[in-house]
Amino acid sequence: MARQVSVVGSGAQHEAAAAEVGRLLAERGCTVVTGGLGEVMAAAHRGAKEAGGTTIAILPGETHADANPWADHVVVTGIGHARNLAVAASGHAVIAIGGSYGTLAEIGFAMRLGRPVVALAGGLSVAGVLHASTPEEAVEAALAELG
Repeated sequence: MARQVSVVGSGAQHEAAAAEVGRLLAERGCTVVTGGLGEVMAAAHRGAKEAGGTTIAILPGETHADANPWADHVVVTGIGHARNLAVAASGHAVIAIGGSYGTLAEIGFAMRLGRPVVALAGGLSVAGVLHASTPEEAVEAALAELG
């Protein structure tokens, strides 16, 4: 089974880093899972697709059309922010880029579930989370944790 890595976060200023993370993950054969909407989520999917990768969008709403255009597989949950648990649980590892309260919830869920979490510099700082300075370091750290 291919490894799935969830990329969580928000903030338009983090889109370039998210696209690079998505690209690097796809090049390593990973499926990129996100919350399926815009900013960091769309950028990670775009980067993965540009590298020939596969993407999964786990949406908060009830409409497939809400997914960003780079989503290959769309999961429509209709459960709002509660979908953050599904995003965190669906990755074998989680990479956090930027973010706010939703990202913080996803980090907490991932840690509770025993998933390795790597936060890219400039984002949230949470005790117990690995930190990386570059997209390359974030991907390497996440995959190294998976063995």
